[in-house]
Amino acid sequence: AGSRDALVARALALLHAQMARRWTTEDLARELAVSRSAFAERFTRTIGEPPMRYLARQRFARATAQLKETSDPVARIAHMVGYESEEAFSRAFRRRYGAPPAAWRRANGAGET
Repeated sequence: AGSRDALVARALALLHAQMARRWTTEDLARELAVSRSAFAERFTRTIGEPPMRYLARQRFARATAQLKETSDPVARIAHMVGYESEEAFSRAFRRRYGAPPAAWRRANGAGET
């Protein structure tokens, strides 16, 4: 859906290229040279969810892929997806998946590369 809207496509490219960056909707709008409110409305209308909710979902998707496909330490994965600490990442991961990242990795037979 984002590719049909050039502005949203640029936003998606920025978010995916710089996933670890501490984005806010305002920062993203500033990078795109548009107002925060106009950008947020356009992104939400095009993608179906607000920019920061989309980013959080993408961060977890990347994190679970890394947990499945690599044996990288949880701290490295946390940093890669934008968390400043392993503890904050683990708390958020547990809220979303019901288990901390290391336990989730073991339960899914992943990370054994």
